[in-house]
Amino acid sequence: MGKEIERKFLITGDGWRSGQATLLRQGYLSTDKHRTVRVRVSGESAFLTIKGLTRGATRREFEYPIPVDDANEMLDELCKPPLIEKRRHVVRRDGVTWEIDEFLGENEGLVVAEVELQDEDQTFGRPEWLGEEVTQDPRYYNANLVQRPYSSW
Repeated sequence: MGKEIERKFLITGDGWRSGQATLLRQGYLSTDKHRTVRVRVSGESAFLTIKGLTRGATRREFEYPIPVDDANEMLDELCKPPLIEKRRHVVRRDGVTWEIDEFLGENEGLVVAEVELQDEDQTFGRPEWLGEEVTQDPRYYNANLVQRPYSSW
């Protein structure tokens, strides 16, 4: 069984910025709260990801590589609009990896940091640019940003 334990935070300041970012384009085939099905293109790679209901900071996750051409066709023809577009920066700090997403398009202005953990009780250092935790706030779930983009808040 695949599982993801992830905490999500807003960002304050620019101390996290790194030189390189990857452009991500993703869409949802299903945004049911009990299961989401996502298609993502990241650079020259593409994935189909199925996620279950979030309990605390944990949910089931299954991810499979798929052909980029198939992913682009699904994004353009099958996924619910609007698509999620974002620049992802990866920052390693104090033994953990932070993924910082700068959202574009209808979610422009939103910047969040995510950290994947081994268990929900794992401790980690809080970088100076880490703001309010929003792990439990469903407005910040990517699947919900399709239904209610940040620009409409």
